[in-house]
Amino acid sequence: MVRSEKVRPRAAALLRILAVAGAYWAGGRIGLLQQVVIEGAVVTPLWPPTGIALSCLLWAGAGVWPGIALGALLSIATIDTVDPAAVGILAGNTLAPLCAYLMLRRIGFHTRLDRLRDGLALVFLGALGGMLVSATLGAGTLVLSGSLPLGEFWPVWSAWWAGDAMGVLVITPLLLVLRRARLPRDTRAWWWTEAAALSVTAVAVTLVATRADLSLLFLVFPVLIWAALRFQLPGSAPCALLISVLAISAATDDSGVFDDHGMLKAMVVLQALNGSAALTGLLLAAIVAEQNAVRRKIELACSALAEVVDQIAPGETAHLWPPPDGTKRLEG
Repeated sequence: MVRSEKVRPRAAALLRILAVAGAYWAGGRIGLLQQVVIEGAVVTPLWPPTGIALSCLLWAGAGVWPGIALGALLSIATIDTVDPAAVGILAGNTLAPLCAYLMLRRIGFHTRLDRLRDGLALVFLGALGGMLVSATLGAGTLVLSGSLPLGEFWPVWSAWWAGDAMGVLVITPLLLVLRRARLPRDTRAWWWTEAAALSVTAVAVTLVATRADLSLLFLVFPVLIWAALRFQLPGSAPCALLISVLAISAATDDSGVFDDHGMLKAMVVLQALNGSAALTGLLLAAIVAEQNAVRRKIELACSALAEVVDQIAPGETAHLWPPPDGTKRLEG
């Protein structure tokens, strides 16, 4: 009996690790659909596995890191043969989300993303800071193995870092929202109407902004502001993902504003748009959620105070007027 009780937690832990590995590998397969080659190295503008890995760590803890390593190994095997040089890339892909998780846990990160500090932490510690590890180890491994000339280190490093960071900025908030997604209570027809209008507008505006020959990329930001103000993170996170996917599609097709650009310049414009969109949606949604939480606390405090006042007998409050200092009420 005691032995079976010990086996069950181990089996559950093994299933979690395998599930993380499968999710990481599936995210890698999706990410490879939009791979580009920069200076001979295969990189992706948006690498979903980093966001998946960080989300799994935030949900299940650091114990699922073997699943991240296994998923990264399977993803590397999908691209090329696994050789000793792949150890550095594997280590970077495993350590980057783990370092990001440890930094977020250190500062008391809330997975609800209902505070501005949580949004800033996810941006600067989870995405921009943590993904330095994977980019440095990955590009450094290519240089040490002779697959990448030393002079091409920084372009590849920049593209690698940006793709991993975008995976955290776009995918992690979306997964954190989906895990606790619930249909709003007492929704009326106008809520569904506005949600449908936002979805149609987001698709139409993003297609125009990314496919038109004119530089109209700024048109996506009013849509993101609308989504964040009205629906908070459940609205802004899907919009940021939609904008990123459609922009990547336009960039890889060399259409719209990405036409007649070299691949490196196109990636710079693309990542500037994706990063700005993700930051706008995430931080604005966190600010609105924080303000709503403060308002609810004030309303609860006022309600509790009103109940206390109602429970006080009239005779117990009679001595409160006139005031003890003899001040009289001003009439008229």
